[in-house]
Amino acid sequence: MSPSPVSSTPILRRTLIWSAVATAVLALVAGGVGFAVAQGEGLVSGLLGVLLSALFLAITGISILVANRWYGDPLYVQLFFAIVLGGWLLKLGVFVVVMILLSGQPWLHPMVFFLSIVAGVIMSLVIDVIVLTRMRLPNVSDTSLPTEVPEDRAPGAANQPDEGSAEGRPRS
Repeated sequence: MSPSPVSSTPILRRTLIWSAVATAVLALVAGGVGFAVAQGEGLVSGLLGVLLSALFLAITGISILVANRWYGDPLYVQLFFAIVLGGWLLKLGVFVVVMILLSGQPWLHPMVFFLSIVAGVIMSLVIDVIVLTRMRLPNVSDTSLPTEVPEDRAPGAANQPDEGSAEGRPRS
């Protein structure tokens, strides 16, 4: 593993930090609205919906940050996509299991739960857009251009400009 950070790492970290703060605020709002709508069931449903949406949305960012630790390794591309795809598969599996376990639970208010998940997803998308538009990331990053090596030049007069053609003077 290379300690060399990838230029997208600060963006992902900032997105995760902002998302954590916004999730706390959204949990208070969703819990309060859920309690006002359906008392204890609404409170639990609102909090659970926000928590699940934050967890599922954070898995992708965390998996990319973990995969970026192998930047510079000869197998970086393969490791990156394996880790990110593994995160997506984990997210899908956990989502299916959680939805099966929560379906039909008497203590869950379905509409509050659904709306809190939707609010969490919208919140995450807004944060992603704000962070990505405010961060300055070059169009080409994590690359270095080759430099000219003096040994690459041919020796002798081959590098000298031709008298007639290069400088526009007539040949003698």
